Amino acid sequence: MAENTQEYEQVFQIDQPEVEVGILGPQDKFVSLFEQGMDVTVNPFGSDLQVRGREEDVKLTIDVFHALVGLLQQGIHLHSTDIVSAMKMAHRGTLEYFADLYSETIIKDRKGQAIRVKNFGQRQYVNAIKHNDITFGIGPAGTGKTYLAVAMAVAALKRGEVERIIVTRPAVEAGESLGFLPGDLQEKVDPYLRPIYDALNAILGTDHTQRLMERGIIEIAPLAYMRGRTLDGAFVILDEAQNTTNAQMKMFLTRLGFGSKMVINGDISQIDLKHGVRSGLVSAQRILKDIQSIQFVRFGAEDVVRHPVVARIITAYEEQTTRKQVKEEE
Repeated sequence: MAENTQEYEQVFQIDQPEVEVGILGPQDKFVSLFEQGMDVTVNPFGSDLQVRGREEDVKLTIDVFHALVGLLQQGIHLHSTDIVSAMKMAHRGTLEYFADLYSETIIKDRKGQAIRVKNFGQRQYVNAIKHNDITFGIGPAGTGKTYLAVAMAVAALKRGEVERIIVTRPAVEAGESLGFLPGDLQEKVDPYLRPIYDALNAILGTDHTQRLMERGIIEIAPLAYMRGRTLDGAFVILDEAQNTTNAQMKMFLTRLGFGSKMVINGDISQIDLKHGVRSGLVSAQRILKDIQSIQFVRFGAEDVVRHPVVARIITAYEEQTTRKQVKEEE
């Protein structure tokens, strides 16, 4: 948040109360996002928004307000992720393309809300999935990799482009076997697949998701269950792929069947394999980089669509890792 000693101030006028609610959110909950993301102070005052801070930050914030009003005038309901995306594009000098992100709807969720890309990185990712048989999404948590992959899978299923959705992930975390967990297979695996269930439930609804799973149209299973199968007519998602070994990655990729798509997601900064075991995702980047119909999309901290502080945390850890690597090489 800006300090009081920063002297520049500009007023953004709002003509309609619903526009003010749209920009600031219910009970002004977006104000703190603007203040932390733009390094300014925002004071709602009647139909005016008073913005204080460094001149360049204030003017950039006003530009963000104009961009958001443009969306509201199109009837688009704003969420905190939209605010974060607009601020990031403003900082990157790409705010003029912000409205373009909302020109296409991937699918509508169970509440009828449109699911769209939130930044340029996500647009690259979605386009890669559309135009390739196999797409790798590599980057930190919070970039929307899993959620968008599930949305694309459900959209493809609804259009009749695939007959089923298969979602999988390695069932070993931090070197510990699932055998140590209580319960049957479903109970053992469920905690590791929670993000997948959450995405499916948000898009389809819990009851619809359950019905599709009972009919075998949606299958969620540990990676080991993919061995020996050929996955025809399926949209297949491998999540947490950084925790696959080379052998597991090769096994999975060679399951690709006719009329299928694969999306492989992972964060190579969060590898939980035992020391000395090479990640199949790290190796795949090198081995498969020149193969046609396979595309790698890399996300960075700037693509995180969570709270602005999250991106700063990721950047801080990345810088710490870089410093450690440099020190080790000296």
